[in-house]
Amino acid sequence: MNDEQTTVRELRETVEKFVRERNWQQFHTPKNISMALAVEAAELLEHFQWLTMEESWEIAQDPDKLLGVREELADVVCYALAMANRLELDLSMAIEKKMEKNRLKYPAP
Repeated sequence: MNDEQTTVRELRETVEKFVRERNWQQFHTPKNISMALAVEAAELLEHFQWLTMEESWEIAQDPDKLLGVREELADVVCYALAMANRLELDLSMAIEKKMEKNRLKYPAP
């Protein structure tokens, strides 16, 4: 899988299959998923805590540190996809609508 060839639908199905295989649907309430998403976002933040701006960019040059960031970012995205699955939200439409709103709120110079 890679970003050039994988659709959002395929990613959602990958997450849903993982959840279903473990019978975790019972635990994947919107409340629980949102809490897990916040925890994973905090774990992503830990990789950058106390770093200067310059040091934060240097993580991209350190394979071990970059792996940790990649894994936490994947967790964040997986929980976001799980939330979309549970609430039957169309993420592409949600992002487009949000960007329309953002364009009005933050017009380009």
